[in-house]
Amino acid sequence: MRLRIACGALLAVIPAVADPRIVYSKVFKGSNPEFVSITVEKDGHTAYRRAEDDANGREFSLNTQDVREMFNLADKLGDFSRPIESGLKVANMGKKTFRYEDGATVREVSFNYSVDESAKQLADWFERITATEEVYLGLDSAIHFDKLGVDQAFLQVRMLWDAHRLIAPEQFLPLLARISKNESFMHMDRDRAASLADEINSGHPATEAKSSK
Repeated sequence: MRLRIACGALLAVIPAVADPRIVYSKVFKGSNPEFVSITVEKDGHTAYRRAEDDANGREFSLNTQDVREMFNLADKLGDFSRPIESGLKVANMGKKTFRYEDGATVREVSFNYSVDESAKQLADWFERITATEEVYLGLDSAIHFDKLGVDQAFLQVRMLWDAHRLIAPEQFLPLLARISKNESFMHMDRDRAASLADEINSGHPATEAKSSK
């Protein structure tokens, strides 16, 4: 009985093991932003940072299918247990690092350019997330500080959506609702925001829906 009590007490103080996560970072001087860090948890929780000490980064959720695909690509790369740098003489494309964390297991690999197809696909996932969060921040800033700039900021979102490169588009719905329901924005912008919100809710661009008819 004493042994059972002791074991129970021990288990009570052991912290729960965190879910596996993939951490991506990119450092590229002269680009905007020059630093990016993206953490994707196995449960879909994702954090986007533009600086190492960024305390006000973006947090959102990826859907199960996207997370599964990203972790499958990491698995094909041995969870970053082997080099993936091509070694080819190419232009500097920024130092990119993949990092895998699962409890005490931590592996990471850095590269400038890789010819490994799984590495290229995973890097593209993070490039899409970066582009998405940058246009999100641009639209959010325009809504708050530059109403005349909303049209241009919205266009950037629209372009990613039409190209099927907008990640977790549902995160934009509150911003689009703020535009479409606020008469201080131009009528054209309100209509465009409402239209895009409808498309996001339906799951596909309007141009795609028309072509399928």
